[in-house]
Amino acid sequence: MENKGIVQVYCGPGKGKTSVAIGQAIRAIGHGKTAIVIQFLKGRATSEVDYLSVLEPNVKLFRFEKKNKCYEDLTEEERQEENFNIRNGLNYAKKVLVTQECDMLILDEVLGAVEFGIISDDDVVNLIQAKDEEMEMILTGNVVTPKLKEAADRVVSLEIIK
Repeated sequence: MENKGIVQVYCGPGKGKTSVAIGQAIRAIGHGKTAIVIQFLKGRATSEVDYLSVLEPNVKLFRFEKKNKCYEDLTEEERQEENFNIRNGLNYAKKVLVTQECDMLILDEVLGAVEFGIISDDDVVNLIQAKDEEMEMILTGNVVTPKLKEAADRVVSLEIIK
């Protein structure tokens, strides 16, 4: 499988970042690999990638948020609660890296968690540095910080042209 072990970022204001990342997971399955997807900032109610359940155990999806709405729609009190849950998601990502549970780790909308100040770009850089050299990692979100851009092997910006 090409791109083995690299860190890719899919960012930009356009739609399709999650779809591209999931496409990469499906590609990995075709090569006999496994993937874990951890979603951030999308709430529990999203059905965007629920179809991944048919791909288990090759692809596993995790969401740590408890609310049934997007982060932007939460009250300040609800955001504080979800910030804790989001950090739990980050801690789970660390566990996945340490135990090498998969061949590909997708942190969907993790860049948004950085953008909202829930976690820092240093937290994400530390994940990248903890990654086994064979594991592929994909980060998605609207905005990539200079520090994360530097830490990644490939950064792709998706934008709506028309």
